[in-house]
Amino acid sequence: MNYLLLLVGLVLLAVCAEMLTRGSTALAARFRVPEFIVGLTVVAVGTSMPELTVSVLSAAEGNGAMSIGNVTGSNLFNTLVILGVCAVIRPLVFTRENIRRDIPICIGASLALAAVIFGDRTVREAGGSIGRAEGVAMLAAYVAVIIWSIRAARRDAPDARADGGADPAAAKPMSWVSISLLMAAGLSGLIGGGELCLKSAEAIARSWGVSESIIAITIVAAGTSLPELASSISAVAKGKFSMAVGNIIGSNIFNILFILGASSTVHPLTASAITPLDIWMVVGSAVLLLVSASVIGVRRITRAEGAAYLAIYVGYVIMLIK
Repeated sequence: MNYLLLLVGLVLLAVCAEMLTRGSTALAARFRVPEFIVGLTVVAVGTSMPELTVSVLSAAEGNGAMSIGNVTGSNLFNTLVILGVCAVIRPLVFTRENIRRDIPICIGASLALAAVIFGDRTVREAGGSIGRAEGVAMLAAYVAVIIWSIRAARRDAPDARADGGADPAAAKPMSWVSISLLMAAGLSGLIGGGELCLKSAEAIARSWGVSESIIAITIVAAGTSLPELASSISAVAKGKFSMAVGNIIGSNIFNILFILGASSTVHPLTASAITPLDIWMVVGSAVLLLVSASVIGVRRITRAEGAAYLAIYVGYVIMLIK
């Protein structure tokens, strides 16, 4: 029954996140927002709603390991699996701004996570922690990053849409009633799906005799990242590379700064059972993306690099289970 409930919860999260994303994208189109900004903000935030729901609910119940494990696992899945799969399907093209601005911001957020968790020597042996003060600082940093990124993206709009993607405003606008219904239904379903995932994942972890953090990093993280997977593959298939790349980079930044910031503000998080390997894998994957896009592939990720990303993730999961 717990496996069935987990599956139902994950499906509900994926469907409702898609509804919320469609409504949010239509709302952005109403205000004539460029494609890359939609990917970096609206789509990234919309597809990260499952992670937000699960992490905040976990924090409210004092389960910091589930919150942090969900975020670290989701970021790894986003970078190594989703971008890996997208690159295998069709080599990904990056803009100069992705390499000079967006990926470095993602690396900075990942390093901030490592600094916050492992910076306090008194709790290092217990796995580190994120207090309310750090959470508020992370939320403020997210707001600052998004404001700066939007302003910079507007200045660089011609290059940001170099992949030929159309401006969302070009499509026929969705009615205000449809937008409101999609967003309301999406948010409601996300809350219910998140609760199902949380309860069933905790029960499965107990039955397997493994820590909840491992379940969070693997099963829950992969499940809550299904919206990113679906939206990114769809964008790449249509040649909208800016939308796909902006979605993943934006989701990773949102996961760390906003989700963990909000979760730790609700209840301080203790990273019990979260190992240094998990945190530094998040940092390493962001650095790998920069090196891969700027040095190896030269503004692109090739199919061979995409396959290597997938192999790295498989190796990490095997190490984690062992």
